[in-house]
Amino acid sequence: MTNGKALVTGGAGFIGSHLCERLLADGWQVFALDDLSTGSIDNVADLRERPDFHLVVDSVLNAAVVNELVYKCDVVYHLAAAVGVRLIVERPVHTMVTNVQGTETVLEYCNRFGTRVLVASSSEIYGDHRDERPLAEEDRRVYGPTTERRWLYADSKAIDEFLAFAYHQERRLDCVVARLFNTVGPRQSGQYGMVIPRFVQAALAGAPVEVHGDGTQTRSFCHVSDTVRALVGLMDDRGISGEVFNVGSTERVGIIDLARRVIELTASESEIVFVPYERVYGLGVEDTLHREPAIDRISEVIGWRPSLDLERILADVVDYTRTAPVRAAQAGPPPPSD
Repeated sequence: MTNGKALVTGGAGFIGSHLCERLLADGWQVFALDDLSTGSIDNVADLRERPDFHLVVDSVLNAAVVNELVYKCDVVYHLAAAVGVRLIVERPVHTMVTNVQGTETVLEYCNRFGTRVLVASSSEIYGDHRDERPLAEEDRRVYGPTTERRWLYADSKAIDEFLAFAYHQERRLDCVVARLFNTVGPRQSGQYGMVIPRFVQAALAGAPVEVHGDGTQTRSFCHVSDTVRALVGLMDDRGISGEVFNVGSTERVGIIDLARRVIELTASESEIVFVPYERVYGLGVEDTLHREPAIDRISEVIGWRPSLDLERILADVVDYTRTAPVRAAQAGPPPPSD
């Protein structure tokens, strides 16, 4: 028996594909909208033959497509966004247009049809906090110099949140915002700078493990299955509307320590090398020192806490990366184009 129809924008992406799997397991009919710019057909390859899964290869910027999909669905998970520091620095126009205009389009049609929507935001909006403490939803945003391109993504996601809250306040849109802190797990690509898959790929290849900056910066990593569980829980609680919740792990690790753990776990002979940010991304990029969420609010409201620790996250990413060539060989060559 189906729960209804769910739209997942960015449904062929890393988090989106895991969310699609969870929703299908829960009995939803799922529509995944993705332009495959950072998502991949491979992420949903096992779902494409299912009659209750529908992949629509198009953009959230296409108002006609968004209109049709929102109209036929009961809930919308809006995950589509430009992601990754490298992509943001190299394609700033794409980042702003996709994140801001795409979100505005989704919100407009959710409002038109009275559809509940969850908007995925980011811990980036907190900016450059230097003190080592958990960040709560009501904390200030502290950004670096206005000339730093690093904050372009943070600004775009802050606007996304403001748009959602404005629609809720002015037009009573039923929405909830989830601020995601460093979600990691199988299928995440290191192509755009994601640190754990990048470290694992290098270690397994015996290549140098590149630490950007001096490695003293810290992060808290949350397993994708825990993140998906939080997203579903927030969507399912219909008493929540117009509110924002942090979603992430409180287990914080230094990046240099993370590199050492990856090398040890993979039994790699890779060496750690330190690369200045300007050599990686060019001028105009700096990194935040610390990032850890306070999760009291989501814990109190829906009882959510992460269940999988960093050791499990690293093991899952290593296993996935090691078996990637096997999966590719089993899949065979892509079908011929028309």
